[in-house]
Amino acid sequence: MLRSLRFAALFGGLILSASALAVDIDAASYGYPLTNPFEATIATTPPDLRPELPLDDDIHQSDRSITLRPERAFNLPDNFWAVKKLTYRIATQDKAAPLIFLIAGTGARYDSSLNEYLKKLYYKAGYHVVQLSSPTSFDFISAASRFATPGITKEDAEDMYRVMQAVRAQNPSVPVTDYYLTGYSLGALDAAFVAHLDETRRSFNFKKVLLLNPPVNLYTSITNLDKLVQTEVKGINNTTTFYELVLNKLTRYFQQKGYIDLNDALLYDFQQSKQHLTNEQMAMLIGTSFRFSAADIAFTSDLINRRGLITPPKYPITEGTSLTPFLKRALQCDFDCYITEQVIPMWRARTDGGSLLQLIDQVSLYALKDYLHDSPKIAVMHNADDVILGPGDLGFLRKTFGDRLTVYPFGGHCGNLNYRVNSDAMLEFFRG
Repeated sequence: MLRSLRFAALFGGLILSASALAVDIDAASYGYPLTNPFEATIATTPPDLRPELPLDDDIHQSDRSITLRPERAFNLPDNFWAVKKLTYRIATQDKAAPLIFLIAGTGARYDSSLNEYLKKLYYKAGYHVVQLSSPTSFDFISAASRFATPGITKEDAEDMYRVMQAVRAQNPSVPVTDYYLTGYSLGALDAAFVAHLDETRRSFNFKKVLLLNPPVNLYTSITNLDKLVQTEVKGINNTTTFYELVLNKLTRYFQQKGYIDLNDALLYDFQQSKQHLTNEQMAMLIGTSFRFSAADIAFTSDLINRRGLITPPKYPITEGTSLTPFLKRALQCDFDCYITEQVIPMWRARTDGGSLLQLIDQVSLYALKDYLHDSPKIAVMHNADDVILGPGDLGFLRKTFGDRLTVYPFGGHCGNLNYRVNSDAMLEFFRG
């Protein structure tokens, strides 16, 4: 349990203010330099404020694949060959150790940059680590999802649970002392539902579960992100697209810098330059990234289920088929469109489900309120300025988790996860 005294010792006297028993990190003492939530979300932490992590060559790791939906492999188009099996990454210690499952965020694969960061952080601390794709990722939908229509969190958690069981069965020689679970963004919401499922299935008996920047009300979060695409950006007109505007800025930035250096510090350094993106441009960039994730989900779900909303059911798709027309059509369908056209009809057909409001309650943290309130092994770390939060969301977390909730003043959406203060707190939670 995350208690104020422990954090005070951990952060060397960092000033804490209690609010409904939650651990609120004082803004003046926190030390995270990006107070703009859009900038933090995009650029994350300055390199010199990140923890020291091992190189890939220093990690004993491998990518492995499992077959979960063999019947679907015969029905998928030929150009889906790479995702007819689900791939994951496992990093193992040379001795018995706890194993941590990592669940990626919306649309992200197992090898997303944040999953890679978390893997290195926990591996260095002595844990076995398994990196898993989000149930909303292209590969998971194709190879592991029973209904290929992610968005019903309970169903997604059951799919994820089967994946975890298959991973363990494929690695019987890995000596595991305890099982831990964490996820970021939508992966954190999935982790909460997986933990709840494990209370009855008891395959893992997770010792501790950490939720990093989870959506509270899933519909509120996706609505917030969808709205960012609608931001009015100065400089965009009928002849200059948003992408051209950003590309021109990057081109001028590299010309002024004198060389091209595509590393993980690029965006932070770029935002400190004269070519930096404005708030409106950053909002549009975040929203556009999310819209592409939503388009991937809508396209894949429609194709596998032959719904005909984006791809004609009998349209022949081979490795040489251009998917551009279908991508353009999918991009016109935001997450609200996907839920309305694909998720709700499937939910109602399978469960005799009711209204949209009932669905929202079932797929959000609200559905697990009593369990989360009473389970001391589950904790949350969130940011007060996270763009996915809506009115009342932090209040729900405070009331539900009490002192198992840590609220940082800055960081946007997951932007401060690679800040040393946050990484120390994450490690402290699992060690505690």
